[in-house]
Amino acid sequence: MVLYTGRGDEGQTDLLTGDRVSKTSPRIEAYGTVDELNALLGTIHPTDHADVADALRRVQNHLHVIQAEFAKPGATDDDTRIEAEHVERLESWIDEFDEDLPALDSFVLPGGSDGASVLHHARTVCRRAERRAVGLAETATGAVRESPLVYLNRLSDLLFVLARTLNHRAGVEEPSPTY
Repeated sequence: MVLYTGRGDEGQTDLLTGDRVSKTSPRIEAYGTVDELNALLGTIHPTDHADVADALRRVQNHLHVIQAEFAKPGATDDDTRIEAEHVERLESWIDEFDEDLPALDSFVLPGGSDGASVLHHARTVCRRAERRAVGLAETATGAVRESPLVYLNRLSDLLFVLARTLNHRAGVEEPSPTY
């Protein structure tokens, strides 16, 4: 299989429908940022914690589904999609991991252990992916279903809790900002 086609040399790319669009279109920005998030999450594997690694691996698969959904305007019910149960799974993980953490009484500065730092970075990329997806949903170039938008919103919360979890397990203090 040849990896290069030359079809993108003039600033256009193919959607899964076969339509050609500019590489700067809101649709490409949205699924490209989701791809960036997925690649960033890949840098934390393996973790020393099976529960965190399992959650992240499942999230990475969900992100591939979101990319495909964004790359195929007008996806049908036969296409694999992110649904409410995927969001509920994120919420369950958030609750499970947060249960073992000290309560927050202020903001925390991002950072700490290596894994936590990557997760804090991933959280910010996730927020950008969500903004790009909302921007796509607001354009006339194709509707975006609500579930992927909610998923990205909730995912940033999970990434924050996982960062705190890795810091807590490593005994790393989470400093609050000073104003």
